[in-house]
Amino acid sequence: MTDHDTAFGVTPGGEKVERHVLDNGRLRAAVLTYGATLQRLEVADGTDVVLGLDTLEDYRLRSRYFGAVVGRYGNRIARGRFTLDGTEYRLPVNDGENSLHGGVRGFDKRVWRVESAGPAELLLGLVSPDGEEGYPGELTARVRYVLDGDTLRLEYRVTTDAPTVVNLTNHSYFNLAGGGDVRGHVVTLEADRYLPVDEGKIPTGELAPVAGTPFDFTAPSRVDARLGGRYDHCYVLQGRATVTDPGSGRWMEVTTTEPGVQFYTGHMLGGDGAPYGPFAGLCLETQHFPDAPNRPAFPSPVLRPGEERVSTTGYRFGTA
Repeated sequence: MTDHDTAFGVTPGGEKVERHVLDNGRLRAAVLTYGATLQRLEVADGTDVVLGLDTLEDYRLRSRYFGAVVGRYGNRIARGRFTLDGTEYRLPVNDGENSLHGGVRGFDKRVWRVESAGPAELLLGLVSPDGEEGYPGELTARVRYVLDGDTLRLEYRVTTDAPTVVNLTNHSYFNLAGGGDVRGHVVTLEADRYLPVDEGKIPTGELAPVAGTPFDFTAPSRVDARLGGRYDHCYVLQGRATVTDPGSGRWMEVTTTEPGVQFYTGHMLGGDGAPYGPFAGLCLETQHFPDAPNRPAFPSPVLRPGEERVSTTGYRFGTA
């Protein structure tokens, strides 16, 4: 990784993309203004533990949301529609019949502006116009990356000028071995309930107990111990999520103010020209629940004028 911030290319629309390097002596991160993307994250021993791509063209054409901040609504909204205050809104569908991660041109494909930058932190901002990808209200989003000791902290702040729904998350794929696949990683989720889904990966509405099911990670379990390691499910997080690579002893602990975490094991990677195959990395996407705009019983994703949605997620690293 270079020791300075650099230009990272220009979009077809003429927007310049920057790459900012953060370093606090324990962690080292590279963040792109394209998608507010975490491109690299080196832990104390110098190992890069996230999946990233080398060029802007790769991110534009081959990314599976690698490291990006996704929005306006991370995860899925059923049939690309929801009703808010009596008005139905229709969104682009880009995942079967559903809308995924904000639609065709979500926040992962926008160039964020740099609002402030320091040696170990970076504040990025974005304004999403009223009606963008079908969502109501002009939304102002800010994401701060902060390196604090052995912790990477992401702080999100969002406001709107009209009622809307919002669910921002970071979509980094982690591999604590620094290569190979993650099926041997050991995962613990302090969550006694999860969200069962239908064939389109839309929640059924039930918050089901994990006890006695293949979805139980309340005790440390290898990724591939059940279901062949194929998970793409939201958990009702009550505490921490922890991942360990037994080979290296590296571990990661995730804490968040969000009510859920989407555990995705990357089994659908590959076949798109990207240099990563199935199980190359796993995601722990801290967030509100998928399809919450259509599920009044779920924690509300609605944001109204005069309110500020604030959330924080921390990723702490160490070695056993």
